[in-house]
Amino acid sequence: MGNQLALAWSDGEENYYTFEALRRACPCANCQGEPDALGRVVRPNPTLGPKAFDLISWETVGGYALQFRWGDGHSTGLYSYQYLRNLGD
Repeated sequence: MGNQLALAWSDGEENYYTFEALRRACPCANCQGEPDALGRVVRPNPTLGPKAFDLISWETVGGYALQFRWGDGHSTGLYSYQYLRNLGD
C-alpha cells in the first residue's frame, strides 16, 4: 500500500489525498474541536506521532461517509463525501 488515497467521483473528477493530509484534516471533535454552550469552538492541538499517518483500514458509513482507522488507534472521524470533495478542491 502506498501513502495516498485516490477517489474517483461520478462526474469523472479524481482526487488524491496523502494519508498525512487526511489525518491532519480529521473532522472529529477531538481533532477539530466542538462548540461550547456559547458557540465558541475550542480547537485542540492533538499530538500526532509517526503511526498517526499509517492508514490501517477504512469502511463506508451509510451512503455518506468514510471512516479511517489509523496506526495510532484513532478512528472517530467520519469524512463525509462532501467533506472529502471539498478537501480535494
